[in-house]
Amino acid sequence: MIEALLGSKNAERVLIYIVTREEGYAREIANFYGTDVKPIQMQLDKFEKSGVLASRTVGRTRPYVFNPRYPFLSELKALLEKALLFYPAKEMEDLTMNRRRPRAKGKSL
Repeated sequence: MIEALLGSKNAERVLIYIVTREEGYAREIANFYGTDVKPIQMQLDKFEKSGVLASRTVGRTRPYVFNPRYPFLSELKALLEKALLFYPAKEMEDLTMNRRRPRAKGKSL
């Protein structure tokens, strides 16, 4: 959708993923989109260096979130949320469904 504005498909993927799930790390994002980890990690590093994203270390994992001090954060989020409205329904559902814990044993679907 907006890869022409952001420069690459992976840049769009990273930002869309983080705007819908509020945080993410490189392997998680790469597995979601079925791509290699290296280009995703490079995009995350680029956005962190430019101040768009911030990260912290949790064990061996480095989750990224939007930097609340980024001056154009509200405008960027508005653009990403608007672009998300034009995504296919299946992809939007996959992005917004954020299950991180396993289902309880014996629980029905």
